[in-house]
Amino acid sequence: MNIGVLALQGAFREHRLVLERLGVSVREVRLPEELRGCDGLVLPGGETTAQRRLARVYGLWEPLREMGERGVPILGTCAGLILMATRVDLQEGLSLALMDIDVKRNAYGRQVHSFEAYVPLRSLESERGARPLKAIFIRAPRIVRVGPEVAILARYDNEPVAVQQGNLLATSFHPELTSDDRLHRYFLRLVEMSLSAARTGAMLGS
Repeated sequence: MNIGVLALQGAFREHRLVLERLGVSVREVRLPEELRGCDGLVLPGGETTAQRRLARVYGLWEPLREMGERGVPILGTCAGLILMATRVDLQEGLSLALMDIDVKRNAYGRQVHSFEAYVPLRSLESERGARPLKAIFIRAPRIVRVGPEVAILARYDNEPVAVQQGNLLATSFHPELTSDDRLHRYFLRLVEMSLSAARTGAMLGS
């Protein structure tokens, strides 16, 4: 299993360290050719505007969109969630438009208003009834709309903060900044299922 982590800006090293602890091969992605062979991809938290600008400068914007549209599993956290949304601050064209969600940037306050909370996991596969997940919110976006195909995995203050649409997984918070790796483990299960389905399809087509 090979996981790419978009490494243009933000908390990509923290994601890489979590994934390496979980025993998978990790590649930092800065150029389009580095996406080749990635079985899954992480879009980290950071500055959305900077990530969007750099992704366009280095020719990554459309390859990232195509990767998500092909069904490659993607985990987006904080800024990564914003990049995956359909609309950002009621505007289109600011994101990859992969998930049927609308978000509002910095809706939980500025960096000085960062906070931690424990959120219940409601739908993670094999995690039903598990202990709450420690979530770190740093200039976090708010999910203001979810489409009918989007599952809400966790809520804070009765608002969605972790969502899934097929192979796409996104959070308003930073799971990579805690020692609780359940969301990363769940993401890797999505990658495993995607690889298994691809192998089955190849066998049936041969």
